[in-house]
Amino acid sequence: MVLALLSAPATAAAGLDEELERLSAEVASHSERVFALEQKVLHPANTRLAVFLTLQSRDALNLDSVELFVNGQPVASHLYSDRERTSLERGGIQQLFTGNLENGEHELKTVITARSADDDFVRRESTHKFRKRPGVLRLQMSLEARAPDYEPRVSFMERE
Repeated sequence: MVLALLSAPATAAAGLDEELERLSAEVASHSERVFALEQKVLHPANTRLAVFLTLQSRDALNLDSVELFVNGQPVASHLYSDRERTSLERGGIQQLFTGNLENGEHELKTVITARSADDDFVRRESTHKFRKRPGVLRLQMSLEARAPDYEPRVSFMERE
């Protein structure tokens, strides 16, 4: 009889362990589904905006920093290391910003600071008005500076 009393709690504990494992698996499954739904709501693919940077004049500018504003709000700021400058000068493409933006008319403003090939410090602001449509919009921002003045020029190309 004593053995029966001692084995009853062990059987009950095993049943509780199994129930806890089942509930833990169920909670993990619900968490995965909630996360997936959250990503769909917070980051829908049809509102995505991505901004990239390339250098057209690879030896004319020594890039120091770039700031981005969308509709007057700051969205990205980047200070360049020597390694990053070298990568851009070799034809690299940098992703400056990825975010979500509602469809409609918008304005992208960029502020660039750099040293030109004739060793002048330059700071340029450029704006680009664009229309965001459903789907992913990629804006490629290209920097160019040509002799003799080495004045930086910014151009934008939209890709959907």
